[in-house]
Amino acid sequence: MAAVFLVTLYEYSPLFYIALVSVCFLVTSAVVLGWFGLGVPVILRNSEETESSTRVLKKRMRQVKNPFGLEIPRPAAASLTEGVTLTPDCLEDCVLTCYWGCSVQKLHEALQKHVYCFRIKTPQALEDALYNEYLCRQQYFIKKNDKEEKYCQLPEDAQVVDFGPVPRSRYPLVALLTLADEEDREIYDIIAMVAVIHIPDESYRLSCRILYQYLLLAQGQYHDLKQLFMSANSPAPSSSNTFPGKSSSDRSLLEKGGLAGNEPELQEESSKDCVVCQNGPVNWVLLPCRHTCLCDGCVRYFQQCPMCRQFVQESFPLCSKKEQDEDESTHG
Repeated sequence: MAAVFLVTLYEYSPLFYIALVSVCFLVTSAVVLGWFGLGVPVILRNSEETESSTRVLKKRMRQVKNPFGLEIPRPAAASLTEGVTLTPDCLEDCVLTCYWGCSVQKLHEALQKHVYCFRIKTPQALEDALYNEYLCRQQYFIKKNDKEEKYCQLPEDAQVVDFGPVPRSRYPLVALLTLADEEDREIYDIIAMVAVIHIPDESYRLSCRILYQYLLLAQGQYHDLKQLFMSANSPAPSSSNTFPGKSSSDRSLLEKGGLAGNEPELQEESSKDCVVCQNGPVNWVLLPCRHTCLCDGCVRYFQQCPMCRQFVQESFPLCSKKEQDEDESTHG
């Protein structure tokens, strides 16, 4: 009887295939229900839900006071033959030490030694870690809150007109800022700052700029200091460690030579208003793009930066809610 039924279904092929699919569906349903019981897991999503299911990691930050500051007031006038002018701005008495032609490899080895071997608190400690792999050095004493310009120039007897083709084995100039008083080194978490500076020469006439800035901590860590970027109606003042107004050819040459950091191509503008709601104060920094453009209320709704559309991997607040309320009450 069953054989006759199957033969009849086969003669009417559409009905045969429909019956076969129905049987497969019933068997699959029975297996699923037999495995999970009646508590089959079902994922439901509210159509009005706006928060992302994948939450962006929020980093825990600790605010520390940085006693060091360094700028290049006239980068266009700097060159390897004419020298460069630096403007330090320090909260305590400091020592500025400039190393011309510092070995790239030895410098990064010195940073690793700060982590694993000994702390670079003084110029002598850095020189010991460098094994004197630099052409010459110049040193200046910087008084507290003194913004006097310091002129640095490579001596003529060095007879250096450029540092060769890329990849280079030496940085043109490395500036080290350290605390002059030993008592201050016990107070501050940041005990030194290393700035790698590009100086135009015969091979590369790119404008002078700070390529990297490293903050050395007393606990044995070091951090790459990077600028935050904000949105506004008026442009923010340019900084020495960014690349404002440079051409694409300059940027490509820097990248080819391994001299360019990962800063965004254009300097953004500065503001205190959230770019989304235009109401709350900007408080959240998005990583890795470093755009500071969202308030406490809007940051939870975005997996991509609203300014550059880059996916946000991490974020951290500039200040806590308590600090914001204290600041508003102070200026209110």
